[in-house]
Amino acid sequence: MSFFSQLGDLINITLVFATALLFGALGGIVSERAGVVNIAIEGLMMVGAFASAVAAFYMEEAELLGAAPWVGLLAAVVLGGLFALIHAVASITFKADQVISGVVINFLAAGATVYLVKLLFEGAGQTETLNVAFTKWAIPVLSDIPFLGKAIFTAYPTTYIAVLLVAVVYYVLFKTPFGLRLRSVGEHPSAADTAGIRVLRIRYIAVMLSGALAALGGATITLTTTSNFSHNTISGQGFIALAAVIFGKWNPLGALGATLFFGFAQALNNWIQLFPWSKSIPQEFIFMLPYVLTILVLAGAVGRARAPSALGEPYDPGKR
Repeated sequence: MSFFSQLGDLINITLVFATALLFGALGGIVSERAGVVNIAIEGLMMVGAFASAVAAFYMEEAELLGAAPWVGLLAAVVLGGLFALIHAVASITFKADQVISGVVINFLAAGATVYLVKLLFEGAGQTETLNVAFTKWAIPVLSDIPFLGKAIFTAYPTTYIAVLLVAVVYYVLFKTPFGLRLRSVGEHPSAADTAGIRVLRIRYIAVMLSGALAALGGATITLTTTSNFSHNTISGQGFIALAAVIFGKWNPLGALGATLFFGFAQALNNWIQLFPWSKSIPQEFIFMLPYVLTILVLAGAVGRARAPSALGEPYDPGKR
């Protein structure tokens, strides 16, 4: 295999890993731009991975094979949004500490999904392996370009959706009245309230959208990489996505760059193991590479990234 062929494979694998992180990061941006800390991205991704695996499995059982992965994505969006509603009620209505609420959601998602898997699949620790996961799509004409065609323009449909959503989220946040309201709620909620913006409603919408987007990230892992769901399907991807939110400075375009970086770190982890010389390196060191890079990047971002001014602060309309 030539060097360029190996490099093309590495880039393509980077896109696979970056896609799930990008969905999670977009979810984090939407919520935190509205002023609600969302540590629960990990749990929401777990819920999405579970929902997509179960929905796709039952669609497969019903012999609706072509629709199965798409129904899996839809199920992830719906359940992710509903699960995020728990975080919204706790942190917005009852003004609970948003970090603690998010951590609780992570534990709840981990316990609930594993319990439901055992309940639905006769005590098994994971769902049945899917035969209907997504396959890669080659973009006509572009996929024929030497090197770039295989590296970039032959990808899973979820990758194309994620890139499209980057543009959509950026446009909505920075070019529409709704985006302006959402950002104002995260920067100065009392001023937004005075201007007639319903702060709590905007925050509820943002948190539920965040859950739907993050759940798409979990569904992506199930429907493109693992083909099933178990307790370790997500294994920290939500926290890396949260790091991408900070590293990307709460901007969808910045998050795209950050997730590509973290995706490359994970792809490099897999790519290194293809070479015989990697056997001389303890596997634990190879597996921890993405997380070490995450810590280093976050350490470098401290003091440079400015969070929304009202991030993490509950708002009481009666006290403005």
